[in-house]
Amino acid sequence: MNRFKVLLIEDNPIIMALESSLKQADFNYFKTPFDLTFLKLTKEIRPHLIILNVDTPSKSLLETLLTLNQHSPFPVLMFCNDANEEIINQVIQADVSAFIINGFEPNRLQALINIALARFKQQQTLKTALEEACAKLEDRKLTDRAKAILIKTQNFSEDEAYHTLRKLAMDRKITLGEMAKNVIAMSELFK
Repeated sequence: MNRFKVLLIEDNPIIMALESSLKQADFNYFKTPFDLTFLKLTKEIRPHLIILNVDTPSKSLLETLLTLNQHSPFPVLMFCNDANEEIINQVIQADVSAFIINGFEPNRLQALINIALARFKQQQTLKTALEEACAKLEDRKLTDRAKAILIKTQNFSEDEAYHTLRKLAMDRKITLGEMAKNVIAMSELFK
């Protein structure tokens, strides 16, 4: 059975309400303190969600979450008892999916998990769209640069330069951006 896996990180092991709620909801959860085993356990179990229950998120915790989310993003639900404006900004920068201040209420756990998962999905969609837009813009810049090289060196019109690049890319079964990189590299070779 492939149940929903939760990695629970608590800095106060005396508080059992969150763990009890996960157990009642029949989640497959793994509990660990925030230390070096946290990252190792995250890589091993590949949780569907990371839940943090901390008094105040430490700078090292937030830096670790930021690093984790840059390399291997996971939805993160964080409960904390104390948060000032600086901590809130750091939590946002660390891509925490849902941030709950001042307490945990067992009857709201499933709704909060759903919010964290939905927010994470939206964040990932936006990141992917941004990466694709940046890649297209970079390809466009490279294509324009390669066209300029062909116009200058081969006396092509802009249309001729574009169609030449496109034909070369199709013949070689590579993207227009890759062909543009090749043209630019060759022109720099002959400088």
